[in-house]
Amino acid sequence: MRGAWAALNTMMQDFHATIGLERRRAEHRLASLREGLESIIEGSRWTTDDDEHDPEGSTIAFERAKIASLIADTEAELRDLEAATTRLRSGEYGICEVCQEPIADARLEALPTARQCIECVRRSR
Repeated sequence: MRGAWAALNTMMQDFHATIGLERRRAEHRLASLREGLESIIEGSRWTTDDDEHDPEGSTIAFERAKIASLIADTEAELRDLEAATTRLRSGEYGICEVCQEPIADARLEALPTARQCIECVRRSR
């Protein structure tokens, strides 16, 4: 029994490290995206405000919208990672929120923020 607890503890430490690494990557990506957005906004200050008649206007508007969407996605990823950390600390990490069964280790390794087992995800589609 002691060996099983040690293995479980090691596995949870590994998941905690993985989540931390993913959080740092997402934070770095978010900072980079925000810098990119600021650069586009700053650059567009020196161009015409009339996107419709400016040949570069539609490109600038598209880039601004694309980066804003990537920022929103990254912020959502950070919220998911924080929720996974909370579940890890409370002992709920790796337990499906729907059926209360364990989530497969392979799924958690592939998607550390997983809240549902693969069977419950399939049933919900």
